[in-house]
Amino acid sequence: MSRVGKQTVIIPAGTEAKLSGTIFSVKGPKGSLTRDFPGLVTLHINGNEITFTPNKENDRTVNSLWGTYASHVKNMVIGVNEGYTKKLILEGVGFKSEVAGNSLNLALGFSHPVKITIPEGLTVTAEKNNVTVTGIDKELVGAFTATVRAYKKPEPYKGKGFRYSDEVIRRKQGKKAA
Repeated sequence: MSRVGKQTVIIPAGTEAKLSGTIFSVKGPKGSLTRDFPGLVTLHINGNEITFTPNKENDRTVNSLWGTYASHVKNMVIGVNEGYTKKLILEGVGFKSEVAGNSLNLALGFSHPVKITIPEGLTVTAEKNNVTVTGIDKELVGAFTATVRAYKKPEPYKGKGFRYSDEVIRRKQGKKAA
């Protein structure tokens, strides 16, 4: 049994949710999202509540997808109402970040500049080595932020590289003189 799947998702005022077949769409003040949920779990929209019921009892894959579908729907509803934000902090001498058009330009100490194309639906701002990614799709915001961070992960000796704003880097001591 899924604890997350048993919970109901409440649709806030000003938000419109529709289900046509297996395609679920939600529209809110920040935008609209659609997603296909194949028929292992059934979604029910009753007034301003969304409930989920598995089609097969005691099936391991159906039970795992029950909670997954509930999380996806909840993230979609929150996204179109409030949106999602992730912040990256770039530390290191000579490291720079700037947004030019629809690309993020980074100087990370390589022999070449790094240019990353910003996906459609995301807003990226870079000021004083703080990169802020905002959007309505939680997966897209998280995936893009992880892609940017992967170019220069924080190292444990000086802490240089990209780190999340709420991330704590455990520092190592380094070599000692004999």
